[in-house]
Amino acid sequence: MPSLPLRLSALLLALGLSACDDAPKFTQAEPGEARSGGGTTVRKTDQNAFSLPSANLPPSRRVDFSVGNSFFRNPWVIAPSTTTARDGLGPLFNTNACQGCHIKDGRGHPPAPDAQNAVSMLIRLSIPDTPAYAKVIEQQGVVPEPVYGGQFQDMAVPGVTPEGKVRVDYSPVMVRFKDGTEVELRKPSLNITQLNYGPMHPDTRFSARVAPAMIGLGLLEAIPEEAILANADAQAKAKNGIAGRPNRVWDDVQQKTVLGRFGWKAGQPNLNQQNVHAFSGDMGLTTHLRPFDDCTDAQTACKQAPNGNGPDGEQEVSDNILRLVLFYTRNLAVPARRDVGTPPVLAGKTLFYQAGCQSCHTPKYTTSADAAEPELANQVIRPYSDLLLHDMGDGLADNRTEFQAGGRDWRTPPLWGIGLTQAVSGHTQFLHDGRARNLLEAVLWHGGEAKAAQQQVLSFNAEQRAALLAFLNSL
Repeated sequence: MPSLPLRLSALLLALGLSACDDAPKFTQAEPGEARSGGGTTVRKTDQNAFSLPSANLPPSRRVDFSVGNSFFRNPWVIAPSTTTARDGLGPLFNTNACQGCHIKDGRGHPPAPDAQNAVSMLIRLSIPDTPAYAKVIEQQGVVPEPVYGGQFQDMAVPGVTPEGKVRVDYSPVMVRFKDGTEVELRKPSLNITQLNYGPMHPDTRFSARVAPAMIGLGLLEAIPEEAILANADAQAKAKNGIAGRPNRVWDDVQQKTVLGRFGWKAGQPNLNQQNVHAFSGDMGLTTHLRPFDDCTDAQTACKQAPNGNGPDGEQEVSDNILRLVLFYTRNLAVPARRDVGTPPVLAGKTLFYQAGCQSCHTPKYTTSADAAEPELANQVIRPYSDLLLHDMGDGLADNRTEFQAGGRDWRTPPLWGIGLTQAVSGHTQFLHDGRARNLLEAVLWHGGEAKAAQQQVLSFNAEQRAALLAFLNSL
């Protein structure tokens, strides 16, 4: 049987990759390449692949992980209730449990045509920035819509009226490969109906956001800031049309502007603040950092509804519960890659680099020695993201700013675990609003700074496309 390099060389020739291509040719897997999360990596590949603790988390620390998991997974209830540790849901909300959006700790999806609620897809709202709202913009990144706030909530507790209904319609967009193959993409059209608190501001900006997968978040938090900024510097010096920029966002604890890392536009600085804002916006739950229900002045029934705050002033999500949920979300492990050394995957990796995808989807980092959890420190990880904002063109634009992110900007999403989406989430709907029904459609929606990469992919023949998808599905 031919050796791996000989078999791979034959495959590369069959795929039309000549020796003069500038991209590196991958003939074997890199040392440790399968361990995307370094020593935290787990091996499970079934529907529970995204729900495991870091492999190096000792048994003595797994109790907190399990308790945090229970508060992440199980529903919260309406106040007042005998279940005092879990009461206070709403009054307005999108789901009653974190797992309602992050199903099996995986990726959400847009609502089906017959869905009663959007559930795992949120709609962000804002109005155009003006100098009069300078302080609001500094601390929230946007100016919330005056009546409905910064997030549209289509569910409510009894006695409070939901804000309305969300529906997504689609129209076809045809894309043609160089070999004549056509692919029909679907362009979403957001429809918000049954507005129960009156009309919205005439210049309201809308942004649909599906829930991302939860894996590896603690590792992303542990990437040194200087490594992220170095990505931006390197891209600026390359002068090749790729110009990633860090978002600068408000830190609620430090009360100052810092680097953004989390969210579709890198609008949150750390995982604890991401969790706090999700508790507030998604489920209407208070914390000591956001000790108020997510009601606007126009929503009087919402403001007057009972809450689950304790008699001693403790918020609905206590500091201890928040700590446990933070521990859980920091330590959700990344699954190992599959088939990293096979000829199709190696050929697809070569094509990935040939198209320039690695310019934004930065493959590898070493986490900080002083990571928040010792198990996450000094790990060589492969998230395939630069965590920077990029102009992705008009096709993906939501025309909504968020701190320093513009209306066409999105943070490069990590790719680790993406090949297990079907196994975990039961679907393959990708991008910020779930419009792409598979990975190929997601690639073809790339525009703006990624237009050259998209055009390169459009030049690939059927065998090359299959190899590229084999690589992406191995991640």
